[in-house]
Amino acid sequence: MTAFVPSTVTARAGQIANGYPIGMLCAQWNIPFVPGDLNHAGTFSFPMRYVEVAGLIGGEILRGDGHKFTDLIVTAAKGLEAEGVRAITSNCGFMAVFQQAVAASVDIPVFLTSLLQLDMVTRMVGPDRRVGVLTANSAAITPALLAGAGFTNTERIALRGLEDYPHFREVILDEVGAMDPARFADEVIGGALRLQMENPDIGAIVTECSDLPAYSAAISHATGLPVYDWASFIDYVHHAVVPRSYTGTY
Repeated sequence: MTAFVPSTVTARAGQIANGYPIGMLCAQWNIPFVPGDLNHAGTFSFPMRYVEVAGLIGGEILRGDGHKFTDLIVTAAKGLEAEGVRAITSNCGFMAVFQQAVAASVDIPVFLTSLLQLDMVTRMVGPDRRVGVLTANSAAITPALLAGAGFTNTERIALRGLEDYPHFREVILDEVGAMDPARFADEVIGGALRLQMENPDIGAIVTECSDLPAYSAAISHATGLPVYDWASFIDYVHHAVVPRSYTGTY
């Protein structure tokens, strides 16, 4: 099987590069990005088009005050589409507030939050089990935010925020600009174990935060549960928009 080769390739106005399958709309943060974080380029096996959206303040979105930025992010999404990316994501799960507006403004797939996986995962675990949600800030996981991600069946989830863990809070919410990786990991895993202990009926965990995929393997090992994070979700969408060609013997 040979790869598809178009008969004509045209330049896009103002383009400076080509071949980015996915574009990421990035709020402004003062957070260290470790391998496994969405904002660490080594997290992905393909090139990611990172776009800083000027004026999009991550801390305000994380605290649930994102509506005022809708016009900014819609404009940035249209710019990514014009550049030729095939799908658009973001770097904060609370950008679920923009999901519907951005998806309506472009003609390519949009998945601005890991929370879009909730409807699928709750169906996967069966009717007698719930899904645990590990988040950076539980206070901002409102029914309205979940509805933005297309999820309204809130009795099927159990929520645990990490905002009360001191090092997590100072790194992610207070943005002190430095991290003790071992201490940070211990708090994340502790939060996952607490989520499981308080909710023994959960059959899987969905992590909301873009900083948490780095700890998915450790969380799964500690809890024995499957973990659905954002980086693996991005990989899934990448396979949809850049389908793999299969080879082998018949």
